[in-house]
Amino acid sequence: MRFQFLSAARRALPCRWQLAAGALFACAPALPAGAAGWTVLTADDAPAHAEFVRELQGGADADPRIEWVRIAPGSGAPAPTPEAVAQADEDRVTAGVRTRGIRRSAPATDAVTVAVGPSAARAALDRPGQEPLLLAMLSRLDYEGLKPLPALRRGERPIGVLLREPAMGDQLALIDAVLPGKRRLGLVVTGESEPVLRELQRAAQDWQLQVEYAPDARSLAAALRAVVPRSDALIVLPDLIGENQAATLAVLRAGAGAGLPVFGSNEGMVRSGGLAAAVSTPAQLARQARAMGARLAGGSAAAPLVESATPASVRVNATVARGLNLRLPSETELAQRVTAPR
Repeated sequence: MRFQFLSAARRALPCRWQLAAGALFACAPALPAGAAGWTVLTADDAPAHAEFVRELQGGADADPRIEWVRIAPGSGAPAPTPEAVAQADEDRVTAGVRTRGIRRSAPATDAVTVAVGPSAARAALDRPGQEPLLLAMLSRLDYEGLKPLPALRRGERPIGVLLREPAMGDQLALIDAVLPGKRRLGLVVTGESEPVLRELQRAAQDWQLQVEYAPDARSLAAALRAVVPRSDALIVLPDLIGENQAATLAVLRAGAGAGLPVFGSNEGMVRSGGLAAAVSTPAQLARQARAMGARLAGGSAAAPLVESATPASVRVNATVARGLNLRLPSETELAQRVTAPR
């Protein structure tokens, strides 16, 4: 039974892309075959996605140059970003620049398409082409939803998937650094949590996972009552519970009522009352995407290359830590422990 915290399934976007305001186009590869540059596709107004693209554009000292194409929600046609409109105005003045981005003197890399977020990823997978494709800023559940698409199974082009959450092993390393010696980790999951739960189980060889299932929202309270007494800490996975504010708050309240720390995989969880989370910011993800895209550009078609976010930051709620009588290392020291080779 589908967990009823989120509305029904995401719809795929149409794949008809046309020129928007004379500034950008994407019906065919955005750059000619063999040309240097990356095309970045977005299909929503998520601030994190916009920050990711800006960092991707300006975060390196060399090529590739970046062309940002905004797909209008619901239509599949690109809508010009504010930057694209400004660039079009500049083009009319200079009559010499035809693509946006930064041209530098370093050697150029091959063309790569980067689709940011699940809607853009679906549209990009529907679009024919041979250039390497990087699907970025996806949750694990987003990726699982894309797996049935033929383009991910045919192996006709190099495809990479950059998940927005750190690996479960990194989250466990953080919990171990915060609560050394504590090994009973409680969590409530849904039927759709299985891919994330399997990853956690593989990483938690010396942990005691206390797992309860909640098939729907009404079952969550009962599952929490069952798991809390058996746990030293609670973790919220990046699943349907972790993506729903009401469900997340229910877990946080249960942890607070029992004096248990709650760990998550995003900064919002920490701000809402979780103790700590290992996170990767949009800027850090953009740097990882640059490296991943460069590898795809030099690779051959194969099964999708999937990478979890490499955590470079730890967020701690100091108020919650004081309430639990915990004296924790600094966020910087915790980040060093999480990213240390294991």
